[in-house]
Amino acid sequence: MAIQPKPIPALYTVYILRSTVRHTTLYIGSTPKPPRRLSQHNGQVKGGAARTSRDSLRPWEMVGLVAGFPSMVAALKFEWALQNPHLSLHIPSDSRITVATQRKKPNGRRPRRPIKTMASIISNLHLLLRVPSFSRWPLRLHFFAPEVHTAWQKWCSTVKAPLRKTLAVFTDFRGPETENNDQPAPRTMSDTERSEMEERETDPSSGNYGIYALPLDYEPIKAYVEKGQEIFDFEREGNCVICHTAIESGEGIHAVCSNDGCEGVGHLSCWGQHFLATSSAEEDSDGILPIQGRCPKCSGQVEWGDMMKELTLRTRGQKEVEKLLKTKRKRVVKPRKKKTAE
Repeated sequence: MAIQPKPIPALYTVYILRSTVRHTTLYIGSTPKPPRRLSQHNGQVKGGAARTSRDSLRPWEMVGLVAGFPSMVAALKFEWALQNPHLSLHIPSDSRITVATQRKKPNGRRPRRPIKTMASIISNLHLLLRVPSFSRWPLRLHFFAPEVHTAWQKWCSTVKAPLRKTLAVFTDFRGPETENNDQPAPRTMSDTERSEMEERETDPSSGNYGIYALPLDYEPIKAYVEKGQEIFDFEREGNCVICHTAIESGEGIHAVCSNDGCEGVGHLSCWGQHFLATSSAEEDSDGILPIQGRCPKCSGQVEWGDMMKELTLRTRGQKEVEKLLKTKRKRVVKPRKKKTAE
């Protein structure tokens, strides 16, 4: 059975989980829906992981996450590398920070995973964001605990190797409004509460703090997607904004500028060559795929990751586009003709 291509996901994250009861107990996982996954870890929704199922460690909190992965597989690769920095082949041997000092029983052949600390996770996270395998991905960091963000800043100030300049880092230290700022005790939800929570998880406006403020769908790029649909549906491609040759509708792969009011369309290869040629030597000296660039038509900044998300939605995600734009036509049921009595 052939694997069907999918669009770049609206959100896929690798997260850092911390026990609110014992801050030294940490967990790393991945998910497209952080609110739901946190509820699973806390036993409010079925699922979760065996390592987070102990009531003595609940409730858990997400203190940080990495978002912007181009696929689920990409997120799983990053998750495994962050969980196993002593084994990951993405990390060169001479750059490895975490080293296994013990072997697993009973055969003792496989290196034992070292105990994770927040310092080790932060240092290896910084390292993975610098290695060639991940440094050019459109990733962004989110921190939800001030002490974790402080640890990140401290490590960044001590490491000589710089991160990509365009790496975005966000902080949101707001929490739920509970009495005395205490975390609510975990409990099993009723069917009605669970149903309401699942509805809120698909609505980005339902929460305004932490992981509940993350966009879980394509709503943030709705206008961009709608613009692309109109351009290509009505064959308004025109000439390529880079090479200036006519674009044949329905032939080849074409991308459109993401800036409001600009309908600049170009061949995908032209966009890539233009961005690489005009980017700084420091950012793209060894790059095959670009990170960002400026549109020749409007001179506005364009993120390559955003452009690819719209392109894959338009070419591979018709169901997602119909859901986002609500363009799916409803079936019209014609009234039956009444039989006349003979």
